[in-house]
Amino acid sequence: MADADQEDIFDFPCDFPIKVMGRRQDGFAQTVLEIVLLHAPDFNPATLEMRSSSGGNYLSVTCTIRAVSRAQLDALYRALSGHPAVVMVL
Repeated sequence: MADADQEDIFDFPCDFPIKVMGRRQDGFAQTVLEIVLLHAPDFNPATLEMRSSSGGNYLSVTCTIRAVSRAQLDALYRALSGHPAVVMVL
């Protein structure tokens, strides 16, 4: 699929949930929030959702941003997935 075709999948701007998972450790949610705000400065931190894994070893943080472009989403995914505390980004 070509990049132009992928752009057609989304109708920007749109609300876009991003789920970030990592080991449960102090500051993980704050780190995710700081990265998200760099790429989506209008994100409302009060809407951040957190959920612990059943064993309590992992934490998922979901941020629903107002995405304005595919480039914005790609940059955010790269920044999040490149952080050492992050295990997975969906």
